[in-house]
Amino acid sequence: MKIIKLTLMSFAVAAITLSSCSAPKKVPYLVDADRIPPEVLSATSSVADPILTVGDLLNIEVTGVNMAAMAPFNKGKYIDTEGKIGTISRTSNSYNQTGLEVSTEYYLVNADGCIEFPIIGKIRVAGLTKAQVASEICDAIYPKYVTEKPSVDIRLMNFRVTVAGAVKSPGVYQSKNERMTFLEAISMAGDLDIKGDRENIFLYRTNPDGTREVHKLNIHDRSFLLSPYYTLQQNDYIYVQPNKSMRQNAWQMNPAVASTITIVGGMSSLASLVIGIVNLTKN
Repeated sequence: MKIIKLTLMSFAVAAITLSSCSAPKKVPYLVDADRIPPEVLSATSSVADPILTVGDLLNIEVTGVNMAAMAPFNKGKYIDTEGKIGTISRTSNSYNQTGLEVSTEYYLVNADGCIEFPIIGKIRVAGLTKAQVASEICDAIYPKYVTEKPSVDIRLMNFRVTVAGAVKSPGVYQSKNERMTFLEAISMAGDLDIKGDRENIFLYRTNPDGTREVHKLNIHDRSFLLSPYYTLQQNDYIYVQPNKSMRQNAWQMNPAVASTITIVGGMSSLASLVIGIVNLTKN
């Protein structure tokens, strides 16, 4: 009986030891990143201009020395009878009751990948960079409508990514400067949970042409700093898997197996009771 008890205790200790071992060496990010040679880091490609896609909200401003001539090409602006520039009362900085920013002055890239631009009409922008769209707008305005070459500034107003899974604050996070790295997104989400798997993080991406990509990321590895997926694109979806320990805790036993274990446990208890009675009788 003592041998059986010792055996069971040994199994229990081993199970606890294995389950509590969270591989602490795998918890930190970018281990030994300081060992990456500076020339390798500097050779990494710089952040590219975002590729515009369906659903993007654009703020486009056309300016020049003669602003009166440029006003008709700016959404929400007009020339009054005195030749002064007027502005429609709607503003993109106001908020509605739901807390969402009013986008009446923005250009929405529709399902066809186009925007409707004042005077010029429909312009296809999906699949292009902001610089390419700005150049196209400039060429369409000058010299056909104005005598000076305008300056066209385009800003992407809804650059956002979604972070879900084993993080402290899952949610949708927006960038005001049209840029976001993976580490910035994770920081916005309150950092990874201690039980988040650093070596099996999934990045789901929808490209401007509608194709989709799935990439597995390992942020424990310092080489992730050199990865093309370190810099995110708008509408990227990050899913942090729970680590092995967390998945085991969430495992549900098959009912048939659970019933068998219950029966065996009951038989074991009954056997222990019988042995106890026998021992008392001998005494």
